[in-house]
Amino acid sequence: MSTEKKRGMFSRLFGKSAEPEAEAPETPQTPETAEAPKRSWWQRLSGGLARTSQAITQGVTDIFTKRKLDALTLEELEDVLLRADLGVGASTRITQAVGKARYEKDIAPEEVRAILAREVEAVLEPVAKPFEIDEATKPFIILVVGVNGSGKTTTIAKLASKWTGEGKKVVLAAGDTFRAAAVAQLEVWGQRLGAEVVSGKEGADAAGLAFDAIARARETGADILLMDTAGRLQNRAELMAELEKIVRVMKKAEAAAPHAVLLVLDATVGQNALQQVEVFERIAGVTGLVMTKLDGTARGGILVAIAEAHGLPIHFIGVGEGADDLEPFTARDFARAIAGLNEEEAPEAAPES
Repeated sequence: MSTEKKRGMFSRLFGKSAEPEAEAPETPQTPETAEAPKRSWWQRLSGGLARTSQAITQGVTDIFTKRKLDALTLEELEDVLLRADLGVGASTRITQAVGKARYEKDIAPEEVRAILAREVEAVLEPVAKPFEIDEATKPFIILVVGVNGSGKTTTIAKLASKWTGEGKKVVLAAGDTFRAAAVAQLEVWGQRLGAEVVSGKEGADAAGLAFDAIARARETGADILLMDTAGRLQNRAELMAELEKIVRVMKKAEAAAPHAVLLVLDATVGQNALQQVEVFERIAGVTGLVMTKLDGTARGGILVAIAEAHGLPIHFIGVGEGADDLEPFTARDFARAIAGLNEEEAPEAAPES
C-alpha cells in the first residue's frame, strides 16, 4: 500500500495526520487560537453514555413525577431497564430495591436513579479488573477476538499506543489475513508507534502467521505480542474451528500461549453480545472483555447483563474513535454515568422504614 494511502487510512482512523509534524515557532495563544481544554475521562464517558442514560432518566422521570409508588410504577420501571438491556436479573433487583418499604409513598426520580447507580455498581464491581501484563513473561501474548465490525483492529491500535507510551516494546500480528484494510491499519500504527508488524499474503493461514509472529516477537525481545484475528460470526462453525486452530498452533509455539484472550464486543448489538461471550469463551478461552461503541447506543446496559450472566473480567471500555477514548473499566464511574449522576454525586439512597 502506498504511503499516501496509509496516511489517508490513518486520518480516517482517528482524524489525525500520519505526516510527521514540522517544528514551528511558538506563538502566543489568544482566546481565538487556544485549543479547547482536553475533556476528562469522566466527561468523555458520561458523554458517550448519554444516549443510554437519557433513555433511562427520561423513563424514570416520566414514571415517578407526581406519582406514588405502586405495582404499576415498578412494572413500568422494569420495562425501562429491560429496554436499556440491563438484563432480567439486574432489572428485577433494582425494581425490588426501589419498591422496598415504599409502597403508596412518594419517591423522587433522583432517588430512583441513586438506587439504580448503587445496584449497578454492586453487579459490576466484582468484574471490574485492571488488565495486568506479567512482566516476567516475554513476550506476553495477547489474542484479540470478536465478530465482524466489533472494533478489534482499532482496539489493538489503541492498546499498542498505550503500552508503547509506557516504554514497552510491542509487536503486532496482522492475523485478519482476509481484510486488507485491517492489515493496512496495523501497518500505519506500526509506523507511527515504532512497532513491528508481522503480516502475510492476503488469505494466508492465520494460524501459521500466529506461529511466525511468536517466533519474531521472541527474536526481537518484545514485551508484548498483540495478535489480531479476522472477524467471525459466532454461529459459523467453520470460522470458529479456524479460531480453535489458531489457539492450538499458538500453544505449539508457546505452551502457555495465549497468555490473555480479549473478546471485543460492540455495545450496539445489544442482547446478541451475550451469545457472543458464551461461544467465544468456549472456543477460545476468553480471559477478559473490551466493550466498544458505548457512545453509539441507548442500550449500554448490556454490559451489566453480560457481567451478571458470565462474570468475566471487564478490562476496558470505549466511548469514541479517539486514542484516548478507550480506558480501563471502573464500576463506580460506569454506574454513575448510566444513571445520569454527576461524577461526585453519591449513589446512596437508604430505604424508608
